[in-house]
Parts: sequence; C-alpha cells; structure tokens
Amino acid sequence: MGNSSTFLRTGLKMSCFSFLKTMMFVFNGIIFLGGTAVLGIGIWVKVDGGSFLKILGSAAPQLMQVVNVGYLCIAVGGFLILMGFLGCCGAVKESRCMLMLFFIIILIIFIAEITGAVVVLAFSSLSHIFIEYLGSVAVKYLKNEYGGANELTTVWNTTMKELKCCGFHGYEDFNNSTYYRDHGEYPPVCCSYASPCQRYNISSEVKGCLKAFEGFLSQNGKIVGGVALGISALELAAMIVALVLFCQIGNK
Repeated sequence: MGNSSTFLRTGLKMSCFSFLKTMMFVFNGIIFLGGTAVLGIGIWVKVDGGSFLKILGSAAPQLMQVVNVGYLCIAVGGFLILMGFLGCCGAVKESRCMLMLFFIIILIIFIAEITGAVVVLAFSSLSHIFIEYLGSVAVKYLKNEYGGANELTTVWNTTMKELKCCGFHGYEDFNNSTYYRDHGEYPPVCCSYASPCQRYNISSEVKGCLKAFEGFLSQNGKIVGGVALGISALELAAMIVALVLFCQIGNK
C-alpha cells in the first residue's frame, strides 16, 4: 500500500513537471516567434524603408509619421528572442542556469515596474511641478523650433492629429512662434486641415494636448490598468513556473 502511494505521488509529480515544461516551452515559443517577426520587421524597415512606409500608409495612414520604428522593432525583437530562447531551452534542456537567468530578468523587469508605480504614487503631489516644467519645455520648442525638418515636429504632428489637440496648453502656444511668422497661420492639424488655419477656423472643442491626454487617461484608465495588471500576472506566473522547474530539476 505504501509503495502504491509513493508510486502515485511520484507519477503525479512527474506529470505536473511535464505539464509545466510544456507550458513553459509553448509560452516562450510564442514569445520567440513574436520576437523573430518583430526583429524581421525592424530589419526590413532599415533595409527597405520605402516599401514599408508605402504599405503602412495604405494600411494605417495615421502611423505614417512614426519615426525610428526600425530601431525600436530591432531592440524589442532582440529582447523577445532572448527571453523566448532562455525560456524554451531552459525547459527543454532542463538547464537550471538558463531558467535562473530567465527568472532574474523577469524579476528585474517586475521590480522596475513596481518601483515606477510606487514612485508615481509617492510623488503624485509633485506631479504639477513636473507638468509645469514639461509645459515650459514644450512651449519653448513650439515657439522656436516647431515646423523644422526634425523628429520632434513629426511626433508633435502625430500627437496633435491622434488626440485632436493643438499645442501643449492650447493653440495660443503658437502665438508669436517661428512657425506662425513664417507661414502666417497655425499648423493645419489644429484646424482639421482647413486652409488657412487661422484663429477663427479653430474649433472651441480643440483643446491643448495636456487636457486631451488627461481626458484620454480618464476614459481609458481602466483599460490601461487592466493591461498592466495582466502583464504583471503573466510575469508572476512565468517567474513561479521557472522557479518550480529550477527546484524540481535540482531535486532529480
């Protein structure tokens, strides 16, 4: 009877171990394939950016002005490939070293996320100081440099178009600006591309990008929080599985 009970416990333990290995392999296999796809897109963008932008323009015109997509995709893809490789090989080869390295990297990311959340909550009372500083920098840029052939202008145009906003505090940020003096009008995006974009063409519903962003957060805060909680749960699950496999391999 005792031998049967021991045999049953051993069988259950082996079944659980095999299940965790399979889940670790499948989960990280998906991450690895996703990273490979993202890396491939990044390389394609850098090698043949013209055709990529042509396809992107037909599929999602609002993303045409996104800059440095290639470098971002290469960095993200490389990181995902590394994580997928460590997780898959660590599970299949039963490598304690790979599993521990995988665990440590996920733990560092998790701690960084928690630290960031704590800092934001702890210093929320100082957020207005940061916003004032950010606003002064943004307004200075909009008055002196907006409209040039630079990446920040592209980012501002994309932001104002997507959030349907104008300037940081409002369209007044462009008063007496270099752009207004050179063109005799406000940026076309502030008037939904009505021409000429003068003050009388700017709708009262067009707010500054700070107000528009605050409105976006208030409307989508639950979604953002849910996504953040989901990512944290996945990270915790990945760490637990990696640690359990690490311990089980050590006990063999």
